[in-house]
Amino acid sequence: MVNAAMARPRIVIIGAGFGGLSAAHGLAGAAADVTVIDRRNYHLFQPLLYQVATAGLEPEQIARPVRAILRRQPNTEFRMTEVTGLDPSGKRIVSADGPIPYDYLILAVGGQTNYFGLESVPRHGFGLKDIPEAIRIRNHVLHAFERAMLEADPERRRAELTGRRQPESARA
Repeated sequence: MVNAAMARPRIVIIGAGFGGLSAAHGLAGAAADVTVIDRRNYHLFQPLLYQVATAGLEPEQIARPVRAILRRQPNTEFRMTEVTGLDPSGKRIVSADGPIPYDYLILAVGGQTNYFGLESVPRHGFGLKDIPEAIRIRNHVLHAFERAMLEADPERRRAELTGRRQPESARA
């Protein structure tokens, strides 16, 4: 039986974004067992999301598997799961796949868009934080180009290309 005082500390990092991966790389070779947790199995290079949104790059060109990034770190493992809660007194993460114990916890969960209470912005605008949102923008723009190409009326074509598209009921 291993003496608890001699056991290697368990460090859990929640988030495989820039912050989480930087922490994991900083712990490479440490006398600890490191677990990186994220709900996705890839690291997204967010600064290039606009390139996906404008059809300049494909999504797989800005996303890399987390396991491939951490492959050369023998003290580090990756778990793809959704974190649903924390139990600080029990020193464990509550996840969709069950509890994950830790001795030390690093929260690197990233951020979310703040619309500052402007309810119409998320309803009528586009976010650009992840691949599905970038693809949604790309599809919206490409469909607008297709509609404009088929439009004979110059004023309606211009409206398609500038986002001033009239509702179908007003087009009759």
